[in-house]
Amino acid sequence: MNKKLLPIRGLKARKAAWEVIQAVGRGAFADVALERIFNLYSFEPIDKALITELSYGAIRQRYFLDCWINFLGKVSAKKQPPQLRWLLHIGLYQILKMERIPPAAAINTTVELAKNCKLTKLAPVVNGILRSALRSREKGSLLPHANNPSEELAKNESIPIWLADELISWKGTEDAYNIARSFNTISPIDIRVNKLRADLKEVQEIFDSCGISNRLIPNCPYGLEVPAGVGEPKKWPGYEDGKWSIQDRSSQLIAPFLGSKPGEKILDACAAPGGKSTHIAEIIYNKGEIWSVDRSSRRAQKILENSQRLGTNCLQLLVADSNELLTKHPEWKSYFHRILIDAPCSGLGTLARHPDARWRINKDNVQELILIQSQLLNSLAPLLKSGGKLVYSTCTIHPDENFNQIKNFLKIKNEFVLEYEKQIWPGKGGAGDGFYIAVLNKL
Repeated sequence: MNKKLLPIRGLKARKAAWEVIQAVGRGAFADVALERIFNLYSFEPIDKALITELSYGAIRQRYFLDCWINFLGKVSAKKQPPQLRWLLHIGLYQILKMERIPPAAAINTTVELAKNCKLTKLAPVVNGILRSALRSREKGSLLPHANNPSEELAKNESIPIWLADELISWKGTEDAYNIARSFNTISPIDIRVNKLRADLKEVQEIFDSCGISNRLIPNCPYGLEVPAGVGEPKKWPGYEDGKWSIQDRSSQLIAPFLGSKPGEKILDACAAPGGKSTHIAEIIYNKGEIWSVDRSSRRAQKILENSQRLGTNCLQLLVADSNELLTKHPEWKSYFHRILIDAPCSGLGTLARHPDARWRINKDNVQELILIQSQLLNSLAPLLKSGGKLVYSTCTIHPDENFNQIKNFLKIKNEFVLEYEKQIWPGKGGAGDGFYIAVLNKL
C-alpha cells in the first residue's frame, strides 16, 4: 500500500477496495481477495466496513456500472483498460449507490487514486465521467430504457442477461425483479447454536452482554440473526468455544429433513465445509456414525476444523470422489440409513452472499453441473438401505438442477418414491438463500 496515499482521509481504504475489485476481475474469488487484503494491511473496523461495502457493492453492480460508463464515456467499459474500468466502478458506485458518501469526496479520492497509481494521464477522464454521473444523479436522469425486458432487468439489477431471461421465463417479470433485487440486498449473518454446547438463551445473553444485536430466526429452532456489518463473526464470544456456527437459515433447514436418529449410519456425500455434517451430529447428540465425504483435501480440512471446534466427534472424514464410493467400499452397499446429497450446483440462490458468483456462472456451466448431479444421485442410490431416506438439496433456483433433476432420477429408479420437495426463492417471506430440497424414500 503506497504510503503517500495515507494523508488523504479514506484514500487507503478505497485503494484497498480497488485492489479487491482488480483481483476479482483477474479471476479471484471475492471473499478470498478481501481476506487477503485484510491480512496484508492493518485497518480499523470502520475502514474494513467501507472496504467490504465498496468492493462487494461494485462487484455486484458491475453490469449496472458498465452501462453508466458506456452512457457517459467515449470508450465502452469493456474496451477500457481494466485498471481504469475498475477505478471508475469505485467512483461511480459511491456516487450512484452510496448516499452517505459526499459526492465531492467520492470524486476527489477516485481522481487522486488515478494520479497516484500510474493513471495520471487518465485522471481527467476519471474526473469528467464522475462529474457527468453526478450531474445526471442530481437531475434525476436515468440510463436509456432498453426495449427488451431482459436487457432492462439485467441493466437495472446488474445481473447477466441470460439469467434475466431465465428469471422472467420461470417467474414472470414482476417476480423476476423481486428475486433480482434480493440478489443485491446485503444479507444478515445467520448463526446456528450448537445444542451440544449451548442453547439459544445462553448465546443470546452472551451477545446481549457484548452489544451484539440479535433476534430469533422463524422456523429455525437453533437459529439467530445478527445484522451485517457489526464486526468479524469469528471474533465474537462463543465461536472459538464451539457454541455456534455461521450457517444461512435456508441451509439450517436441510439436515432436519433427514430425520436422523441416534445410532444410525449417515452419509454426507458432498460435505465441505461441514455445516450440514456437524448439524446432523448435533441433531443425533453425537450418537451415530456419520461419514463426511469430499473430494478436495483442502476443503475436507475445513470439515475437520469445524468438527473439532464444535465437538462433533462422531464424524468420520473421508477424502474421496463420492461417485466411486461403492467401487472402493463394496461393503457400503445398502449400508446407510440416511444419505444427504447437498449437490454441487450453480449457486444461483446465493448471489446475495457471493457478489462475484453471478459473473462466473453461465448456461454451459449449468449443463455441466446437471450431469454431475445426475451421476451423484445414481452412484449413491445403491448405498442406501431399503426403507432408508435420501435427501437431495441445492442452493440454486434453476429447475433443471432441481425439480427436473429429481423427476428424471425417479424415472429410472423406481425403487425410490418422492416424499416431499420444495423450492425456496430468495428474498421471499424473510427467507435466506434460495434453495431446493427433495426427500426420497427407498422402498
